[in-house]
Amino acid sequence: MKGEYITSKNIKEKTAKWMAELELQRTRHKNFVFEPGISALLVIDMQNYFLDDNAHAFIPVGKFILSQIKNLVEKYYEKNLPVIFTRYCVLKEDPDDIMNKWWGGVLLEDDPESFLVKEINTETGIVILKPGYSAFFKTNLEELLKRKGVKQVVITGVMTHLCCETTAREAFQRGYEVYFVIDGTGTYDEEIHTASLFNLSHGFAVPVTTDEILRKLNKQDV
Repeated sequence: MKGEYITSKNIKEKTAKWMAELELQRTRHKNFVFEPGISALLVIDMQNYFLDDNAHAFIPVGKFILSQIKNLVEKYYEKNLPVIFTRYCVLKEDPDDIMNKWWGGVLLEDDPESFLVKEINTETGIVILKPGYSAFFKTNLEELLKRKGVKQVVITGVMTHLCCETTAREAFQRGYEVYFVIDGTGTYDEEIHTASLFNLSHGFAVPVTTDEILRKLNKQDV
């Protein structure tokens, strides 16, 4: 069931609870140290389809997640660090496409619902289009990361358990250190969200908060 499980009022309580539950996994990987200068911020699928109140796939926590991401985006811009936005969409509908077969439909590139929300500043960043869950699938993302000397990726956006988690897993498999923002990613309900956090922290990503990343960015000259 869809729910607004994290808000500006309960964020401290929620992140403290989640981090306490993830502490064992997190402490196992103390050798992973976030270094802003070799990182890129990935903003996954902050599209009208997920953030518009009237959209079929509306995510209730989306607006709060957006406020978190905007802070990270502006700080990355301030530090002249790479910010890459993704849009899930396809040029034309293919009945044999696995996403179409699974969901019974796809987002077309010219559909306004596939556009990134206007509230987020994409002008200084890079926007890539992707036809599946992973930001690496049939895109030039890895080429962009290599060209910019990126070794670490910070993952934000929607949905936690689909595009964000798939991107995190694939980034890890490609040799990147992955930092997954637990209060800068969101999905339909808390149970699904935290299940992804447990999976990722066990095998693929370091769970972090928005404030942790912002503090590191503020402290370090990059």
